Amino acid sequence: MEEFLDSIKKKITNEIEIEKINVIDETSKHLKHKSFDPQKKHIKLEIYSKQLSNLNNRLSAHKKIMSILKEDLNKTIHSLQILIK
Repeated sequence: MEEFLDSIKKKITNEIEIEKINVIDETSKHLKHKSFDPQKKHIKLEIYSKQLSNLNNRLSAHKKIMSILKEDLNKTIHSLQILIK
């Protein structure tokens, strides 16, 4: 799992200027959900980035991150929480 989290971090930092990023696996918090799939991950991103903060709005920042992680969202990520600070 650590390898997957590192790959997410690398994809984002390769595309966006990041001061700090935390990629957190929160899958264990969702084990009892009706639609839980052990192959799909629940990920939380805490991103400190002047570049993202300077975009017109948070929606633009979220879209940028979602486009970077598009393939992962289709295959591996069930839920993505994005916090930009």
